[in-house]
Amino acid sequence: MSKTARLTEREIDRIVIAQVDDETAWEDPIFVERSDQASFSIPAELASRAAFFARVHRTRSVDQWLMRIIQERVDLEEAAFAGAKQEAAKLAAMR
Repeated sequence: MSKTARLTEREIDRIVIAQVDDETAWEDPIFVERSDQASFSIPAELASRAAFFARVHRTRSVDQWLMRIIQERVDLEEAAFAGAKQEAAKLAAMR
């Protein structure tokens, strides 16, 4: 496959499912060190909207409200990912 060719989601799923039990098909895990803090910029309009909802929810600061919202979203994404991983393993076991 050439470097510019892109796999479809189904093709990727097929490859991952086929290799799920093959330890040699996977790279070593990547470990990331956590820094104390991270910062990022958001557009002014989005910041204004976030500040409004932080006040609606009576949060002390928009930073705290955003941290809570981001944490909730990350938790949802992790749960969805874990579910998809289990489903892939079940499909692979059926083969």
